[in-house]
Amino acid sequence: MEGAGSSTPSGAWLLLGVAVLAVSSAGIVLQEMSDVPPLLRASWRMQGTALVLLPGFAYQISKMERPWLNSSDAQLMLASSAFLAMHFGCWVWSLDHTSLVHSLLFVNTHPLVVVALMPLVGSVARRGHVLGVIIGFTGAAITLLDVGGGGQVSLVGDAAAFVGAVTVVGYLLAGRHLRSVRETPIFVYALPVTLGAGVWLSVGSLVLEGTSVSSMSPEAALFGWTDASWVAWVAYLSLGPGLCGHTGINTILRWVSPIIVSITLLFEPVIGGIIGWLWTGDAVLGAYTTVGGVLMIAGAIMVTLEENIERDEDAVS
Repeated sequence: MEGAGSSTPSGAWLLLGVAVLAVSSAGIVLQEMSDVPPLLRASWRMQGTALVLLPGFAYQISKMERPWLNSSDAQLMLASSAFLAMHFGCWVWSLDHTSLVHSLLFVNTHPLVVVALMPLVGSVARRGHVLGVIIGFTGAAITLLDVGGGGQVSLVGDAAAFVGAVTVVGYLLAGRHLRSVRETPIFVYALPVTLGAGVWLSVGSLVLEGTSVSSMSPEAALFGWTDASWVAWVAYLSLGPGLCGHTGINTILRWVSPIIVSITLLFEPVIGGIIGWLWTGDAVLGAYTTVGGVLMIAGAIMVTLEENIERDEDAVS
């Protein structure tokens, strides 16, 4: 993979900008779809994205030798889909129960979660890791001082977003193994995992939200997104944050350093908050959230930089 620099085509930076904007816009779009129950809303996102990924999947499968999937890969994909479903389900639920900025801040604490889990997986946390986690979680504690201040912030909503950050770690670790170690093509990996997450979320909505397959109301129907009132919303989520966002990010890693991409994505709460303000014209940002949010992002950046230093040292040794 080529690193960022003079060899990086200018189009790659444009694609990175588009991808980050697309990913950051998902929060306000999903929040504005609040007439739809959260698990159903999340399942619609997965259903639509799976359809968008299908042509790429079919093309890459046609180029692969058979068999393209062994039993251990299948089990890992199943686990990855479950983690992705829990991540999206918790995050979308949080959008209904706390502010947009708080939801985005807490769901993006996954770099801090990875470090916190290091002792459990036998990894050694370096001083930069520990300092980043201390700063990040101190910032999180400060943001919580805005709970009960008369705004939209709530402890339960922030907690749900944080669970979304914890569960996405499982998805990222499974994806790292399948994509890097097993060298599974992007669409061959993404479609089964996305479709599987859609199935998990659909079942969850059927059981917990009273959704049905045959409901006359699209807001209570498993495939209600195909109704004219919602199809444009799901089409944007699938083509924008889904294809241009996440798939675009995987594409630009061919030219742009992963550390640059990772740090850029950590500014999603800032960009997403600005997009939300432009959309609604309403932005109430408490002082504690401002100070704590800066510390949360700074801590996550420190952890990400430390991870990059560690990888570079391992490569040299």
